[in-house]
Amino acid sequence: MPKLINKIVKVLITSDFFLNLGWGLLSPIFALFVLQKITIGDPTKAAEVAGFAALFYWISKSFVEIPIGRFLDKHDGEKDDFWFMVVGTFITAIVPIGYLFSTQPWHIYILQIIHAIAMAMTLPSWLAIFTRHIDKGKEAFEWSLETTSIGAGAGIAGGVGGIMASIFGFRVLFVFVSLLTTISAFILLFVKKNVSKRGEGISASYEKPVVEP
Repeated sequence: MPKLINKIVKVLITSDFFLNLGWGLLSPIFALFVLQKITIGDPTKAAEVAGFAALFYWISKSFVEIPIGRFLDKHDGEKDDFWFMVVGTFITAIVPIGYLFSTQPWHIYILQIIHAIAMAMTLPSWLAIFTRHIDKGKEAFEWSLETTSIGAGAGIAGGVGGIMASIFGFRVLFVFVSLLTTISAFILLFVKKNVSKRGEGISASYEKPVVEP
């Protein structure tokens, strides 16, 4: 009996689920964390810091992601894609721990830049490997599995994150986000031997699906 999906696709989707589960815990309470721990009860300043935090993340990610993607495309094989993906995810896991020691807005901004660079390493490489190994004839199904896993992870986390913060506090929540992200990175190691080495080439039997991740 044929497998429903191949190992690489399965591992990538599982890893992405844990990544989004972790960061989904943080999303609902990040502004509250800034209000209570960074601006010490000043809502106007908290809104400003949260806004600039988003700005630093997205601008930084947009600035470096395309050069990283071009760099990866210029190298044969998938080993570079794989290690960018793994290392980027591990760096992402460090960011929530940095929040634990943050007391000033600029601490948050620096961590957002680090997070942005890490995700700029992770996303193009993840998407490249996923695209190359997606099963022929199952493109829509496997992309639907991926987007469903993202939605499930973020949805579950959205409901749990606020409850965890109220019961255990921000410190436990940040450690948990870091733990889930670390699990996401370790899961990726299961396909280390399955990605193509430099010079071996990539299977040409798969067409790149025209979809939005």
